[in-house]
Amino acid sequence: MNAPESTPLTAGRRLRAAMAERPLIPFIGVHDVFSASMAGRHFDSLFITGFGFAASHYGLPDIGFITWTDIVDFVRRINTVLPNHNLLVDIDDGYCDPEVACHVVSVLEASGAAGVVLEDQKRPRRCGHFDGKQIMDLDEYLAKLRSVLATRRDLVVVARTDSSDPADIERRIKAFAEAGADAVLVDGLKDLDVVRDLVRSVDRPFCFNQIAGSKSPPYTQNELREAGISLVIYSTPCLFAAQAAMEDAMLDLKARNGTLAGSRVGVKDCTAILQDNLARRNERS
Repeated sequence: MNAPESTPLTAGRRLRAAMAERPLIPFIGVHDVFSASMAGRHFDSLFITGFGFAASHYGLPDIGFITWTDIVDFVRRINTVLPNHNLLVDIDDGYCDPEVACHVVSVLEASGAAGVVLEDQKRPRRCGHFDGKQIMDLDEYLAKLRSVLATRRDLVVVARTDSSDPADIERRIKAFAEAGADAVLVDGLKDLDVVRDLVRSVDRPFCFNQIAGSKSPPYTQNELREAGISLVIYSTPCLFAAQAAMEDAMLDLKARNGTLAGSRVGVKDCTAILQDNLARRNERS
């Protein structure tokens, strides 16, 4: 008699298992496959950041330029070389209407994404830590959220609000939880006491977004864990580190009359990272 087949461990199930086992999961924002390769050497959960992807792929601000086809292609390329990492994907508002949002979620799940973050901003959108955001009517957002939840299979869905009104924030995250969201996120929170109160108000994992120079103070993981945070997103450490390093490298190149002597990283060091990616890709074949 044949033994029953085991249920395959999808990316979504793998992330759900990690959420059940670990008190706090950090997701490191990556803006291209190389930054994902570097971050993936230190962390097993990565965030496909809209801010970073808009900067690296288009050279433009994160105000709605990203197309869903580009973000799906990006996720596929990362999953090819990092097949065992948890990929949480920023999908903005789902790229407009509920039908498109559902299609994007379905394709992302098939492409190896473990989760998505769906926000309630209206277009034209902007970075969550900037002023001037416009928020969808709650019923409009809930209709989209419920459609996405009905479409996904194992994918983790984080429902995000960009509201800044305290009463409206609590009303929204409670509605997100009641609709079945797997986790909630309030962008731009400035006070851990407020975070604690919001965490207590919903029976869902709470996600916190950290970005350097933003509205939210730079809390430690211990502080966030103590406040009840379960998931913490670091949106842009790779992008900002790359910006600083490239600026320093260009200034140094000019100051040293063009010599590359003494460079911290050489061709062998970089190629070693790429060869590791190639080996993981070949293991999948």
